[in-house]
Amino acid sequence: MSVQTIDELTVTGLVSDATAAPSMHNAQPWLFRYAPGTGTLTMSADLSRAMPHEDRDGRGLHVGCGAALLNLRVALAHLGRLAETTLLPDAAAPQLLATVRIGSPTSGDALAELYPAIRERHTSRFPFAERRIPPALRDTLGGAARLEGAELTFLSGAHLLSVLDLIEASEGYDLMDPDRNAERAGWTRNSRADAGRDGVPDYAFGPRKRGGTAPARDFAGLDVVKGRPMADFEDRPQLALLSTAADGPADWLRAGQALERVLLVATAHGLTSSFATQALERSDLRWLLRDPVSGSGHVQMVLRLGYGPRGPRTPRRSVHEVLTIED
Repeated sequence: MSVQTIDELTVTGLVSDATAAPSMHNAQPWLFRYAPGTGTLTMSADLSRAMPHEDRDGRGLHVGCGAALLNLRVALAHLGRLAETTLLPDAAAPQLLATVRIGSPTSGDALAELYPAIRERHTSRFPFAERRIPPALRDTLGGAARLEGAELTFLSGAHLLSVLDLIEASEGYDLMDPDRNAERAGWTRNSRADAGRDGVPDYAFGPRKRGGTAPARDFAGLDVVKGRPMADFEDRPQLALLSTAADGPADWLRAGQALERVLLVATAHGLTSSFATQALERSDLRWLLRDPVSGSGHVQMVLRLGYGPRGPRTPRRSVHEVLTIED
């Protein structure tokens, strides 16, 4: 692939699109560097945003960075550019997660069609309707995951009930863990008093759960948010597991790309989404999320999908804070 350089304004726009991705507690744990001489963008982990209690092995950090990488690929496809992507290019520098070498103009990349959904996708912690997702759309979402090397499985029957129980149990354990509570509180924001550009602001918490079986992570924890309403959530939540065959850092990055591709396709088809990661954050519970019949695969994400209100836009770090352009 020949070297293709792009101007600073275009690079800034590409990274802005990449950072619209979701990440654990909206920590946005990524850093980008552009080298005009080689036409290469690199993405590294911002380890100052790691979560040693809730994400001890950095799996969640890698998934979030993988989602940002997928957005970057979509944005390049939108510009009609080829992208040669390499995961974990330097074994001696594990914080260097990926390189993307920008290639010559092209056309016909299916990723380009997902570009409008980058800015439309927002996590929704609100109740969804009981309307079922059509089987054909479920198949489309599964196909999106497979294109990135992952499997998406919608839950039903005893497996669904088991996963819901594990999520509820994990939420309870978290409330009794002072270290996890403190870490979570450090990534939440009082929007009236704190103008931070990361973390989860209180207006994005959604209502307190009054009824229903759908998992609804409460970022307020044991705190009381003044004026926050209560609401009934779905009785028949539509949950899906995103899994990979192996379970190392490269697999976590692939899972993040698959996750974002699924989310963008879902958004383009009018679906809203949220995450139920509580049990994933505990090694003693995570393996229990697997399909009890096949017992195969490593669960990387629990998704709640359906028809409901879009979540609010949450703040993002300034591009100038996360992007370095070499001289």
